Amino acid sequence: MDYLNAFLCGGLLCAIGQIFIDKTKLTPARILVGYVVAGVVLQAVGVYGHIAAWGGAGASVPLTGFGANLAKGVAKAVGEQGWTGVLTGSFTAAAGGIAAAVVFGLLAALLFKPGEKR
Repeated sequence: MDYLNAFLCGGLLCAIGQIFIDKTKLTPARILVGYVVAGVVLQAVGVYGHIAAWGGAGASVPLTGFGANLAKGVAKAVGEQGWTGVLTGSFTAAAGGIAAAVVFGLLAALLFKPGEKR
């Protein structure tokens, strides 16, 4: 059942993004930023934890999960450090994911021939 819930949650997020691409003039980059902001807002109001509990990886892997992770990091840092946590919390919460993206991007560039598309 966990796999089905993850598929439904992730599929619903993708379907919403596709509808935005097809029915609006928003660029994919703006839609992705909107997903991150939606994750932050949903985490801030306490809803995203319930979505993630139901959807599992279908909720935590997309960009909404990244936004929720940022919001959790800021909330934790503010609780520990006060207002300086607003500036540092998102960096510490997302450092592992961002570092992995940089490392895997570097490995892909070293293993394959990057170049312009023709």
